[in-house]
Amino acid sequence: MRSRQEVMERVAEANAQFYGAIENGDIDAMHRIWAEEDEAPDLVCVNPGWPLLRGRAEILRAWALIMANVPYIQYVLTDTHIGVSGDVAMVTCEENVLTAEDGSPGFVAGGQVVTTNMFVHTPQGWRLWSHHASPVMPDEDEEGEQGGAPAE
Repeated sequence: MRSRQEVMERVAEANAQFYGAIENGDIDAMHRIWAEEDEAPDLVCVNPGWPLLRGRAEILRAWALIMANVPYIQYVLTDTHIGVSGDVAMVTCEENVLTAEDGSPGFVAGGQVVTTNMFVHTPQGWRLWSHHASPVMPDEDEEGEQGGAPAE
């Protein structure tokens, strides 16, 4: 049996792999990150500004679309907390998003998003069961400095 610290490290690793897959546009990695339907019933994904996505096929189609249309995205995760209960883990964090547009010489701050990622422990390790990301509305005095919600 693994120690609580080892389990927390594995969950943190799975969460980092999720964001790494997005940043690298790696749809094959995304396929490995999301649980199979028989491991975690009713897979769900909510990206800022998107409708609820339900089921592995619909979720992975959406990620392929996002990855094909976002030339650059980087996440700086802050205020990350991990909770584990048996074979289920929850990661909450703030996504501070940096993006760039095609042909743009610089970067655009994409805003801040609060996220809950649920993982389930499977024979393949910790795999994503649910991703829910909601944009944080900027303070009125910051509105002119920040863009809208990121394209996640």
